[in-house]
Amino acid sequence: MFGVKIVFGRAVSNHGQHSHRTLYRPLRKLHYPPYTSLKAARYKSTAAKVPKSGHIEAGPNESLLFIDNIFPLRLSFLLRLTNLPFFTDPEKILQRILKQLHDDQRIPAADPINIAQKAVPDSISLQVKQILPRLKEGGAYAKLLHDPKVSPPDIEAALQDYLEKTSPKPWFNPLRPVGSHLVRGRPWLEDLQRYPSQKLRVEFLPTGPGAEAAELPEETLYTLFRTYGKLGDIKPQPTGSKDLPKYATLYYGNIRDAIMAKNCMHGFLLPASEGGGKDGTVFKIVYEKRAKARLLRDWIMNHPRIVIPILAAIIASVTVAVFDPIRTFFIKTHVTHTFHITENRVYSWFRSQLTRANEILSLKRKESENAGMSVVWDDRRGTIEQIRTWLMETADTFIVVQGPRGSGKRELVLDEALKGRRNTLHIDCKPIQDAKGDSSTISAAAREVGYKPIFSWMNTFSSMIDLAAQGTIGTKTGFSETLDSQLQKIWQNTTNALKKLALEGRHKDDKDSELGDDEYLEAHPERRPVVVIDNFLHKSQESSVVYDKISEWAASLTTGNVAHVIFLTSDVSFSKSLSKALPDRVFRQVSLGDCSPEVAKRFVVNHLNADADEGPKGEKKSLPSGTRDDLGELDGCIDILGGRLTDLEFLARRIKTGETPKKAVQQIIDQSASEILKMYILDISTSSSNGSTRSWTPEQAWVLIKSLATTPNLRYNELLLSDTFKSSDGALRALEQFELITIVSQNGRPHSIRPGKPVYQAAFKQLVADRVLKARLDLAVLTQLIGIETKSIDKAEAELALLGGLPGQPREVKSRVKWLLAKMQASQGKVEGWEKEGKALKEVLAKEY
Repeated sequence: MFGVKIVFGRAVSNHGQHSHRTLYRPLRKLHYPPYTSLKAARYKSTAAKVPKSGHIEAGPNESLLFIDNIFPLRLSFLLRLTNLPFFTDPEKILQRILKQLHDDQRIPAADPINIAQKAVPDSISLQVKQILPRLKEGGAYAKLLHDPKVSPPDIEAALQDYLEKTSPKPWFNPLRPVGSHLVRGRPWLEDLQRYPSQKLRVEFLPTGPGAEAAELPEETLYTLFRTYGKLGDIKPQPTGSKDLPKYATLYYGNIRDAIMAKNCMHGFLLPASEGGGKDGTVFKIVYEKRAKARLLRDWIMNHPRIVIPILAAIIASVTVAVFDPIRTFFIKTHVTHTFHITENRVYSWFRSQLTRANEILSLKRKESENAGMSVVWDDRRGTIEQIRTWLMETADTFIVVQGPRGSGKRELVLDEALKGRRNTLHIDCKPIQDAKGDSSTISAAAREVGYKPIFSWMNTFSSMIDLAAQGTIGTKTGFSETLDSQLQKIWQNTTNALKKLALEGRHKDDKDSELGDDEYLEAHPERRPVVVIDNFLHKSQESSVVYDKISEWAASLTTGNVAHVIFLTSDVSFSKSLSKALPDRVFRQVSLGDCSPEVAKRFVVNHLNADADEGPKGEKKSLPSGTRDDLGELDGCIDILGGRLTDLEFLARRIKTGETPKKAVQQIIDQSASEILKMYILDISTSSSNGSTRSWTPEQAWVLIKSLATTPNLRYNELLLSDTFKSSDGALRALEQFELITIVSQNGRPHSIRPGKPVYQAAFKQLVADRVLKARLDLAVLTQLIGIETKSIDKAEAELALLGGLPGQPREVKSRVKWLLAKMQASQGKVEGWEKEGKALKEVLAKEY
C-alpha cells in the first residue's frame, strides 16, 4: 500500500515523517496510521497546495493524470441530496465509506484507491504525490513526479500500454477496464450542480484581454478529441448566431469518454501554430444535457385535435371494460337484496332470539301497525289482485297507480302486490329531482339503482378540461358528458343487470330452450323483475329532464320484455309525460282514493284495539273501543276528516294519547288551516324557497277557498269565467299540483273542482269564519277587481277619444259609441259597489284584531 492524500474540492499535501492518507472536506483532515508496505517509498508525498480557485497546478517534473472508472457514476446522487435540509454533507458519508473500504483489505477490488494504484505500473520511475477523487465523474486526478529525462507523452503512452495489457476492472463495472490519460489542460475542481453527460460544449476563449480566439473547424476538433473516445457528431455554432464566446458541440457515444475528454482538455491552450489563431485559443468545456429524442411526445403535443379524441375513446373503452361489469354486479345485488342485512337468514335468526325477551312490546307494535292497514288491504283486495294479474301477463305497457299523497300507494304495491317477490327494484324520484347540480343528480340516480363505483365529480373536472381544450384548439374534446348521457349510462347498466336476472332461471334442458332471450322473456312474463318508480313527476314543473329519461328507459324495459314497470304518482296529468315514451299504448291504471267512512272507522278502531294489554294469564283486557264513551263521536269526526290514510292514522294516535275524537279532529283542522295560509296565501311569492315557480296569486287561492267553504263541488268552467282567473286554467293546474284542490275529469275533460284533502273542507270553513282574515283577503280581491275594471274603463275612454276625433262623426260608429258608453257605465257601477264593500271591510280591519 502507499500513503496518499484524498482531497474533496481542494488538494492538500501530506506533512510529517509517516506516510498516511487523509479524507476530508476543505480545511478538515482525518489521519490514518502509517503504511509499512515496501512500495510506500515510491508514493512518498511532498508538500503541495492547491489554490483556493480549485485549479490544479503541476510543478517542474510533475504531470497530471486522470484515471477513469474507479467510482460508480450512480454515486453522484449523493451530491444531489445537499439541497435537502436533513442531508447537508454527503462528503462525510463518502469519507467513511472510503476509509472502511481501505481499512478492510478482504475485498481489494472494492477499494477505489487500490484500483487507482493498479493503473500505475511498477516498471516506470514515478512518484504519486496526490490522488484527488472526483465522485460525480467516477474518476480521480493523480499528480505524478517523474524523471526530468522522461517526457509526459512517453509516460502517457507507457501507462496506456500497461493498461491494455493488464486491463484492471472495478467490481461495479466488470465490462470496462480502468482508463487513464494525461491532462493537457488546466483542470478545475468545482462542486457545482453540473453532472456528466455525453454532450460537451467547447467554448473558444481568448488568452487575455484584447486578444481574439479562433473558431476551430471540425477537423481540428476531431483530431484533438478523438483520442478520448468515439465521437458521434461535431456541431459548430449555427451560422448567424451572435452568441459569445464562440463554441462547438461534441457528442460522444459513451459518457465516460466525454468525462475523460472534459477533464483532460478543459483549459487547454491551442497555440497559433496548430490553428489556434494569432494569439492562441483556450478551451472551456462544460457538460450539456443532451436533448432526448421525444418524437412520440412531440407528435402528441402537436396534434391535439387527433390525440385528445383518441385518448377520450381509450379512457371510455377502459372504463367500460373494467367498471361496467362491477357496476352490473352491484346493481344485481341491489335488486336481489343480496347484501341487505334485514333479509339475511342468520341476521333474522339472531334478531328473533334477541327479541324474545321483548316479545310483547314487539308484537304490540307489529299488531298496531298491521291491524289498521289490514282493514284497508281487505277493502282494496281487488286492486291488489288486479296488479298481480297484470304482472303475470305479457303486455308492453306501463302500470300506473295514481292517488293523492297519503293514500297508501307505496304500501299497496311494495308490501302487498309485490309481497314475496324477490327481484324488485324501487326507484324514488324525489331525491333525484331534489338534487342540486348535475353531479348530485347523477349520484342520487346511481344510489337508487345500486350503480357503483360512481365518479360524479369527474363530470365537473371533465367539463373544465373540455372548456380549456375548446379555447385552445377550437373544438370540444369529448371528455365531458351531459346529464342525459350520464343518466343513460346508469339506466343502460341497470337494463343489462335486470335482463341477466330475468334469464338466471333458464336451463338448457327446458322445453323452450331453443327460444332466443327476447322470445323466452316474452313467453315467461312471471320471470321478469319488477321496477317500481315512486314519486313520479315530483316537482316536474322545475325540470323534466330526469322524468323524460326515466320514461324513455321504462319504455325500453317494457317493449323489450326485460321487466314490468309500475309508476306511483300523485300527479293526475301523468299521461302527458308517459305518452311521449309510449305514444301508441293504453296504460293500465289504478286510481286510489280515500277510504269509505266504514273502512275509515274500522281502521281507527283496529289501531286502538291493537294496543290492548294482556292480563296475568294471557287474557286480554276489555278493548278500548268498548270501554271509551267518547268513541261515539267517531262517526261525526270521520265525516269531517274523510278517508285519507295519513289523517286517519294521525287521528288514531292522538286518541291513544287520551284526547277525545272531536279535540283530535279540531287540532288536525287547525294544523291544516295553518298550512294552507302559509303555503298558498301568506308566504307566497313569485318563486318559492325551494326554487319552484308558483303561477297563482293569493287572491286566486282565496277565491277558491272561499267558494269551496260553502260549496264542496265547483263547476270548473264557471270558475274560469270569473275575472280573477281570466279564462286561464294555469293557476288551477298549479294549485292542483300543490294539492290545494282536486280537479275531477269526466269524458276526458275537467268537470269539477273539490278540496285537495277531505279535511280541507273544514279548514276552508274555519278560515272563512275568521272575520279579520276574511276582510283582509276580500279587500285584496276587491282591489284586484277594481284594477281590472279600471283598465277596462281606460281602454273604453281611449277608444271613445279616438272615435270622437273622426271628422264629421260618421253614422256607422254611433252603435260602437253607445256600446262603449254602456260598458263604461257597467264597469263604473261595479267599481262603486266594490268600493262600498271595501269601505266596510276596512272598518272591520280597523276595529277587530
